[in-house]
Amino acid sequence: MSVKIRLQRVGTKKKPFYRVAAMDSRKKRDGDVIEYIGKYQPIITEKQFVVDEEKVLKWLNQGAQPTDTIKELLKKEGIWQKFISAK
Repeated sequence: MSVKIRLQRVGTKKKPFYRVAAMDSRKKRDGDVIEYIGKYQPIITEKQFVVDEEKVLKWLNQGAQPTDTIKELLKKEGIWQKFISAK
């Protein structure tokens, strides 16, 4: 089973809200989730990306692959650099 860390859309029309989730890569975007890791709200002006750093690092160390969007968000938060330096 290949695990991906990706966004799952929950928001309404023109008001996007996403959950950051670890899920099987063969499932649909809004399919079965293994574990919720955080949230992403692109509309708000406060902190848009909130994630549980320990859970993200746990999944990355277990071999989960982040999508391109998640990878960029992790880089902005500095979590991706911690993962690379811990290798």
